[in-house]
Amino acid sequence: MSEDNDEMVVTPWEVRGKVDYDRLVEQFGTQLITPQLRERLTRAAGGSHFLLERELFFSHRGLDWVLDMYDRGVKFTLYTGRGPSGEVHLGHLVPWLFTKWLQDSFDTRLYFQITNDEKFWFEQGLSFEKVQQLADENILDIIAIGFDPEKTFILRDVEHIDLMYEIAVQVAKRVTFSTARAVFGFDNSMNIGGIFYPSIQAVPAFLHSWLTGERTPCLIPCAIDQDPHWRVTRDVAEKIGYYKPATVLSKFVPGLLEGGKMSSSDPMSGVYTTDTPALIRKKIMAAFTGGRTTVKEQREMGGVPEVCSVFSFFKFIFMPNDRELAELERKCRGGELLCGECKQMLAPRVVEFMEHHREAREEARERVHEFSASRLREEIRR
Repeated sequence: MSEDNDEMVVTPWEVRGKVDYDRLVEQFGTQLITPQLRERLTRAAGGSHFLLERELFFSHRGLDWVLDMYDRGVKFTLYTGRGPSGEVHLGHLVPWLFTKWLQDSFDTRLYFQITNDEKFWFEQGLSFEKVQQLADENILDIIAIGFDPEKTFILRDVEHIDLMYEIAVQVAKRVTFSTARAVFGFDNSMNIGGIFYPSIQAVPAFLHSWLTGERTPCLIPCAIDQDPHWRVTRDVAEKIGYYKPATVLSKFVPGLLEGGKMSSSDPMSGVYTTDTPALIRKKIMAAFTGGRTTVKEQREMGGVPEVCSVFSFFKFIFMPNDRELAELERKCRGGELLCGECKQMLAPRVVEFMEHHREAREEARERVHEFSASRLREEIRR
């Protein structure tokens, strides 16, 4: 690791340092979502979503093309995923909530990939059995979001490899090791499972087309750290007879500590779906803020919401009303609201949200089979 703690490193398996999103867009070669494109998506969806309006989802590949196809009457499918390397926190839930909005707005199928092979290959400290246990638990969080069971198919890579392998083989033959090494940074220490893995992550982008025999556009909502996978997937798509998948990419939901995203390596940086109400309150009261050193300075100079983790929680999750958020920001900048008071406002909202989620999570234990991609075996073309 560099001695410079602000060094930006963003890969599908590691994010650290201070993330410069403008630089990342340039580095990855994605496009910013313009106000015009945002309005176009909102119009097609029949309504807006505050995560889009507030630019948590801020970049894309091919979103304009997907909307072109939609305007011509060609529906798209959705694809996103989860790598079961630990418990689920709010930073994971937020993109899934946006994905649910897309599913509801466009009445479309969602293929949700659980990469239990990837995490076994890439996470040195996880046994295969532990990854499977985490996958079981993570799936409960996914179902608790409220996805449509009739149109949502949860793919566990190991268990559903029969649905995936034919496409993975087609992808793998067209991706050279030099390309994989250049895109993903593989070196000679990488096991051959990890080298093969990107061909597996490409599969759900093409699965619906393979099942139905009709080329179908696919839109992938996810965090921008996964973009290298989609660059490779888009490069091979037309070579194997499919449309290039489009993406709508999010920033990372800020963590509760200074200068970073929520991270499973630091439990105090995020709120987990298994946290107790007491622990949630403790984390929020200990959160980093944009406040001044003393109450007197805060009253005179005001706070700095741009760097405040508490304000970020309000902005990206817990205050969807724009006027309410603007008033909170005004009081913060004007010194009218102290950081402790702001935390006291946030804590019960987070506790209530997580209590509702936990209830839905427990109910999901009896519904896992409703979402299993095993149902897709009946749809395979013969």
